Amino acid sequence: MDMNDKYEIVVQNPVLPGFHPDPSICKVGDYYYIATSTFEYFPGVAIHKSRNLQDWTICPNALRRKNQLNMDGNPSSGGIWAPCLTHDKGTFYLIYTDVKEWLGALNTQGFKDSHNYLTTAPSIEGPWSDPVYLNSSGFDPSLFHDEDGRKWFVNMIWDYRNWENNFGGIVLQEFDEENGCLTGPIENIFRGTDLKLTEAPHLYKRNGFYYLMTAEGGTSYFHAVTLARSRNINGPYEVHPDKHLLTAVSDRPALEKALSTNDFKNASSALHPGLQKAGHGSMVPWTDDEWILAHLCGRPLENTGRCPLGRETALQKIVWKEDDWPYLDGKGASETVHFPQKKNIRPIEKNRELVSWIENFDRNKWDYQLNTLRNPSGDNYLLNERPGWLRLNGAESPVSRFNQTLLVRRVQHFNWSVETRLDFSPDDFQQFAGLIVRYDETTQLIFRVSDNYGVRSLGIISYDLNQQDLPLGRDEIALDDGPVSLRVYVSGRDLQFSYSQNSSSWKKVGPVFDSSIFSDDYVNPMGFTGTYAGLGAWDVSGRRKSADFEYLKYNQEVVI
Repeated sequence: MDMNDKYEIVVQNPVLPGFHPDPSICKVGDYYYIATSTFEYFPGVAIHKSRNLQDWTICPNALRRKNQLNMDGNPSSGGIWAPCLTHDKGTFYLIYTDVKEWLGALNTQGFKDSHNYLTTAPSIEGPWSDPVYLNSSGFDPSLFHDEDGRKWFVNMIWDYRNWENNFGGIVLQEFDEENGCLTGPIENIFRGTDLKLTEAPHLYKRNGFYYLMTAEGGTSYFHAVTLARSRNINGPYEVHPDKHLLTAVSDRPALEKALSTNDFKNASSALHPGLQKAGHGSMVPWTDDEWILAHLCGRPLENTGRCPLGRETALQKIVWKEDDWPYLDGKGASETVHFPQKKNIRPIEKNRELVSWIENFDRNKWDYQLNTLRNPSGDNYLLNERPGWLRLNGAESPVSRFNQTLLVRRVQHFNWSVETRLDFSPDDFQQFAGLIVRYDETTQLIFRVSDNYGVRSLGIISYDLNQQDLPLGRDEIALDDGPVSLRVYVSGRDLQFSYSQNSSSWKKVGPVFDSSIFSDDYVNPMGFTGTYAGLGAWDVSGRRKSADFEYLKYNQEVVI
């Protein structure tokens, strides 16, 4: 026996915790790459890489220029949906959707405006090309490179007619690379199973079969990965013997009944143990017969049925059997997965360490973990005006879908804190700056310094499903001159703000808020993001009053 046989790669899921949905996985050389959706956050399309499936390093986002991604006015949970990352003959191909309007965000009477594009790059680091427009017939597009050199484009087709299944099937069309356009007939090759909501198509080829992987059941608790195959790329496609390659559901009728009454205890008994909301997958070889299935998942906060961390990315092992079908190695979405070791990859034997992250704003760029909202940073984000500080110029209000000044990062744990030090002297109540915790414009908390009748003061603005509140009322906290430290601390469901003017003694501010509301399950069952936290500056007078931030710190906290 080879001595290496005793080793194995042990993957702890989710491998990309926090809001990292719709994973598209591909392998180039020794590296595996995963691209995930970013929705209304900029830059677009998050990319991570790994050699061992255990440690994933964030790469620069692909869409970093406004001519690649213009999201002015895009609705919450619009923007980038379900990218597809592939590689062929030395070039990376990235297919993505920019959703401008969609049913669930606004009353669009059944229509979706979803525009599909292609960008390419010689390296995962870029530079990524200007986008090539492909079509707008539906979303979740992907590109397949066939063995004969032809390239095929698939997407789900959206049917707005209320007497039809809105998810009208998976359509196939050839991509003419030389002319940069789709060409030839459009064929509907797969209309899905009885689970419906058929989307997220990816094509693969193995042993003479074309395999079509789709997501079904919607992106919440009924989610599933469905697999079908055909000898011909245009079908007909035969569904997998198990129908769904992966799902968290063990008893669909019982789950439907339990969720209809918010009975989360019985809902849990109708689900496989492990990760929930498992679906929307893509696959890639690890060995000849053992492949990697990347999929999204959710982790409900205990006794709530809500997933404030958003939809995350996990990996499962699938094994090809003699019937030329792959099967999941286990039931449901496991939190721990074992892969055989490859000779050139040594496994890592360590437990996950607590996350402690800080951005000190002492360089000419900030960490890739940070995002702006809908737009590139531009001249409202200044790193050189005051050495060691970030200067934010106040822009539009917290409900604007056009020009807010936010710099935020994903929340990735159930127990966490975010902290900053702010130097800000507002001229009046229309100017404010501080910490923000948000799901979207309808549901967010702003712990902000502003002016209260001529006195610099500290208060809170709360949005709960569009209902605005200032919980401290007129009794906001008067501040001394100089910088103030602000902190938000979350323990499970409890969220508490605090402040310090000497950076040592902290005082709590306001009520304990419910952190579980920053989730699709609370805000909008058809929403797609998760909790973000970070910095913001607003000036609804239009004078662009600036605020200086010395650092942004994120810690995974231990609850005793």
